[in-house]
Amino acid sequence: MTIRADLRHVIYALSDALDLVGVDDVAHGKRVGIMASECGRVAGRSEGQTAFLFDLGMLHDIGVSSTRTHANLVGAFDWSGSQVHCEVGYALLKGFAPFHAMAVPVRYHHTPWEKLKDRELPASIKLDANLIYLVDRVDALAAAHYADNSLLVYTDEIRAGIAEHTSTYFAPELVELFLEASATEAFWLMLEPRSVQARLTDLLSQGRAYPATMEDLKRLAVIFARIVDAKSPFTAEHSIGVSRVARYLAERLGVSAENCDKLEIAGLLHDLGKLRVPDEILDKPGRLDPRERKVINTHSYETFQILRHIEGFEEITRWAAYHHEEPDGSGYPFHLKADAMPFEARILRVADIFQAMVQIRPYRTGMSDEEVGAFMRGLSDGGRIDRSVAVALLADLPAARRAACPRSPDVPKVEAGVVG
Repeated sequence: MTIRADLRHVIYALSDALDLVGVDDVAHGKRVGIMASECGRVAGRSEGQTAFLFDLGMLHDIGVSSTRTHANLVGAFDWSGSQVHCEVGYALLKGFAPFHAMAVPVRYHHTPWEKLKDRELPASIKLDANLIYLVDRVDALAAAHYADNSLLVYTDEIRAGIAEHTSTYFAPELVELFLEASATEAFWLMLEPRSVQARLTDLLSQGRAYPATMEDLKRLAVIFARIVDAKSPFTAEHSIGVSRVARYLAERLGVSAENCDKLEIAGLLHDLGKLRVPDEILDKPGRLDPRERKVINTHSYETFQILRHIEGFEEITRWAAYHHEEPDGSGYPFHLKADAMPFEARILRVADIFQAMVQIRPYRTGMSDEEVGAFMRGLSDGGRIDRSVAVALLADLPAARRAACPRSPDVPKVEAGVVG
């Protein structure tokens, strides 16, 4: 069974989630991809090779979900702990065939050339990894100048800053290549928001179609769920659990097999927007103040914004984005009422609440079956969740609990920057 979606389009859309981690600067990966592919073009690389460099640049920080880590990425040339997100990214990429070729370059994209050059790796992989490191650091040096449009004033300074690290951080031939490619104003103007979007549109229109299988989409969704769940120790494995509970409930309630598959994907992706929530808000153990609550309430709309551009994901988008809507219209972000909420979205809402209740988190143990039953009946009686979904959940709480708290041995476990 397939959703009529192109895997390349899905990957590009989901890459927007990675850029959300920047909070205020949301195009780091795309700019790195543009600079890497432009250097490849100047070097005479083939169209396929330059497209690979763009994809590699776009996904190089797939191991980053923390806003603190992102602040280091764009605010410091190097720092202790820079290798952690490289190892996380490697673990996430290596098992997914469409991403496999990127895994090793991502693993070494913060390894200085003086250490990387002697590793027993193919020369092409070492150079690709080091090129991403070089242009990644270019973007870090340029970051302070994007907001006020002063970048062209500082390009000579940035180019000199890169040249200072020839042979230590960066391969001499790559520094020479970068200096040649970046000698034009056009190189730097390609990094402006309008140019970034135009480049992405051009690449998508020119790329070869890659029809996505349901298994491709699920595996890709699991990768992004792992990224989201790694953002906070409080929510580790939440998305995986929600997707499993949603599917379990959907099957009990007679939802079609096709929609069960789609709902599983929606569950995996429902919290993508949380990547833009600052760590200190998501990790706050106490009650959120009104400003913090407003910030965290944006996450379901951010999820909507990411998924809505994926052709074939129309239903998945709505179900994922509506997981905080309530039948009486008091939810967020659209304030929908029951008649505007698809049944699958109502299932996902219950799955989301239930998984959070029963999961053991650092600041509390999971609720007992008795506590869950009382709480869910209260929500149902108050019109805050769909009664039929609540009944299906409460009919076999032990089975629902097993679905909510899984361990997935075939997928790398990523928590707080640790791969296991």
